[in-house]
Amino acid sequence: RVDALYFFLVAIAAFFSLLIAGLIVYYAVKYRRRAPDAVGTVVHGGIVLEIAWTVIPLLISMVIFVWGASVFFAMSRPPEETMNVYVVGKQWMWKFQHLDGEREINELHVPVGRAVKLIMTSEDVIHDVFVPAFRVKADVLPGRYTHIWFQPTKPGRYHLFCAEYCGTRHSGMIGEVVVMEPSDYQAWLSGGAPEGSLASAGEKLFADLACNTCHRPEAQSRGPVLQGLFGKTVTLQTGETVVADEAYIRESILNPSAKVTAGFQPIMPTFQGLVSEEQLLELIEYVKSLR
Repeated sequence: RVDALYFFLVAIAAFFSLLIAGLIVYYAVKYRRRAPDAVGTVVHGGIVLEIAWTVIPLLISMVIFVWGASVFFAMSRPPEETMNVYVVGKQWMWKFQHLDGEREINELHVPVGRAVKLIMTSEDVIHDVFVPAFRVKADVLPGRYTHIWFQPTKPGRYHLFCAEYCGTRHSGMIGEVVVMEPSDYQAWLSGGAPEGSLASAGEKLFADLACNTCHRPEAQSRGPVLQGLFGKTVTLQTGETVVADEAYIRESILNPSAKVTAGFQPIMPTFQGLVSEEQLLELIEYVKSLR
């Protein structure tokens, strides 16, 4: 869809460039000065011509807008069933974490034909994931989560670049997306991650940080109940509501006083500087697994 829109824009630009150039040459010859004392015809304008060169560009612009918006919305909204992979950008490398615990640096393995969603954040400065072959590109921001998705249709190795200047070794911040047949991908996947899934690692970290002393399944616990929290609407002390997504959980860990759940006191300490980005992702996946 992206290529079709791109070639349409190129075709429109080429057509009107040639048309205008041709008309310039044609009228330059047709209305050239034929004699030193010749007087050209005075033209006072034409309503049909003015309507035509206003309406036609307007219609073309509307087609481009509607077409471009539909492509943008399709690229911004991943399907319901996706294979989620967490991405952490860091000067000057890409770190990938699969939900089952497999970790990679500067290389991402995915199965062909499967929709893949990248949930991305940065440890330091602004980066930008760019996979030209898949026509996807998005900023990777510190302190926030952004996402892109793609569905590879052909096995192979595809370049991945950082498309945002991020320091002296920016040009070397490159990687590869390795698209494999499903059977080959499962064989590759089974060869690693002996420590278990991200959710299980998050469960252990949750206990190590003593989070379970306040966040208990009982409604009378000192902190909000986390079972079934992810994706739900949370009412805050201010009366506002927020959706409990990855960004909300991350903020609640690093800055718990920012958005306090109604009915609870702001007694939770901050874990800013105590947990890494990878550990944050583990905790988020653990909370998402609580149903």
